[in-house]
Amino acid sequence: MGHSHGLRSGTRYAFSRNFKEKGQIQLSTYLKTYRVGDIVDIKVNGAVQKGMPYKVYNGKTGVIYNVTKASVGVLLYKVVGNRYMEKRVNVRVEHVKHSRSREDFIKRVKENAQKKLQAKEEGIHMHLKRQPVMPREAHTIQGVSAETIVPIAYDTHI
Repeated sequence: MGHSHGLRSGTRYAFSRNFKEKGQIQLSTYLKTYRVGDIVDIKVNGAVQKGMPYKVYNGKTGVIYNVTKASVGVLLYKVVGNRYMEKRVNVRVEHVKHSRSREDFIKRVKENAQKKLQAKEEGIHMHLKRQPVMPREAHTIQGVSAETIVPIAYDTHI
């Protein structure tokens, strides 16, 4: 038999609703405010077929460049061959959600600002660069002796 190559081919699981998230769409989906410049993730909601992005954009993160009554325009980059191509996708709000990718960065910026203020008050100079996790300190375990483990000989008697 032949194989269908339609617009939604291969999206059986990608476009299906998650466990315990089937049915009515939450009202909070429509009450979120999107502004130009916001970073959003595209996550297709299979219950709404209108304004659905093409399957290749599902799971991608982009920046909002346009906001209308029921939808947003998202600017993202798609890998084509050996380069990134800028793509502009118009998507309904049911298929986007605010990205959490910058939360850690913004939190770190606020913490660093606090540390700078504290250091300035104390009159010390400090570096705020992140350092990689260093190896653990060497230690010895007390009160444990080494135990040799030997395999049991194979016995063929029944």
